[in-house]
This record gives sequence, structure tokens and C-alpha cells, in this order.
Amino acid sequence: MPQQHAEGFVEAVLVVVADIPPGQVATYGDVAALLGSRGARAVGQVMARSGGDVPWWRVVRAGGRPPAGHAERARQHYLDEGTPLRPASDDDGYRIDLAACRWRA
Repeated sequence: MPQQHAEGFVEAVLVVVADIPPGQVATYGDVAALLGSRGARAVGQVMARSGGDVPWWRVVRAGGRPPAGHAERARQHYLDEGTPLRPASDDDGYRIDLAACRWRA
């Protein structure tokens, strides 16, 4: 991907993520689809490099799993925003209830 297109994609991802309201989430695939892309992994790479300038916790993995490696940190944001959670029996310990809070632009 040419550098100019890559920069445009990064900016577009950050704009979409900034628009997700408190208490709602989108998957990496949802963000990619809004941009006319299949690049869920590319969205994940943008989020990993965003430096926390956007509400990163509002972009989750498929199935409602919190961002990889950030479940503990993200949980407090979800609780503060009233994001619906449900228990899970894995290392994360919870899932975001996508049926209740999935954002659709």
C-alpha cells in the first residue's frame, strides 16, 4: 500500500473510533467494513500504534473479547461507561455483550 494511502487509512480509522459513543463498542472488522475494507488486522495495527489518543477500549475482538493484552485496563473503562459485560471462563474473565452494545454508524 503506498504511504499516502496508508496514512489516509490510519486517519480514517482514528476518526471512526473517535465517533464510537461511550458504552458502545465495534469490532475491528466493523471498523474496517465502515471504511470499505476487509482489513480488520490493519485496524488492529492502527489501534496498537494509536498511543491512546482515541478510545481504544471501544474496539474489540470478534465475539466481544477485549483488546488483546489489555483486558484489565479496558475493564475499568467499560465499568465507567456502563458497557454491558458478561462473565467468561478464560484469562480475560469477561466478554462485552455485543448484542446489547454493538455500535452501528
